Amino acid sequence: MSDQLPEPSPEIAFRELGQRDYAPTLQAMRDFTLQRHAGTQDEIWLLEHPPVFTLGLAGKPEHLIAPTGIPVVNIDRGGQVTYHGPGQLVAYLLLDLNRRPYKVRQLVERMENAIIALLADYGLHGERIAGAPGVYVGGAKIAALGLRVQKGCTYHGLAINVDMDLAPWQAINPCGYPGMAVTQLRDFVPDVKMADVIPKLRDHLRTSLT
Repeated sequence: MSDQLPEPSPEIAFRELGQRDYAPTLQAMRDFTLQRHAGTQDEIWLLEHPPVFTLGLAGKPEHLIAPTGIPVVNIDRGGQVTYHGPGQLVAYLLLDLNRRPYKVRQLVERMENAIIALLADYGLHGERIAGAPGVYVGGAKIAALGLRVQKGCTYHGLAINVDMDLAPWQAINPCGYPGMAVTQLRDFVPDVKMADVIPKLRDHLRTSLT
């Protein structure tokens, strides 16, 4: 009987997790990444979070500019401060880049491509802004990106504002940029439904990342 690990499927396993608290989800991503081996299938987790601000490795507390009572969690992704809340679709990418034909910079481009393709489904023109990772519509941020890489394996991912309360964004400098405008799909597509956005994002990520 061979002790050789099985070859992982090239397909990415997508898991729709509903609404999950942030801290245990972060720990689950870390555990998955630390425990994975050469035969572990890549996964993408699709979910929402209750209200929380997250402060990246380079994050500066001064970018939290007003008290809200919303929890602030210091985390291990790149970037500054961002907000997660109900009505925002989050995708966590648990990928082994050692077996994929692209590295981190190309992965970020592919993530942005998936978001831009999703926006195009709704007749919107998604744009990049140099020096400010993410995707924008009319100069306003609609999606944020942030990754952590350990031994060639990624976690964290992207977040798209779909149909959420945007008020907490006024309490921060989004991603460290004072005065940055933030928008969401509902501002352009009033009847947008999260249940419709999830499969669209899943399909665009599958196309962009494989």
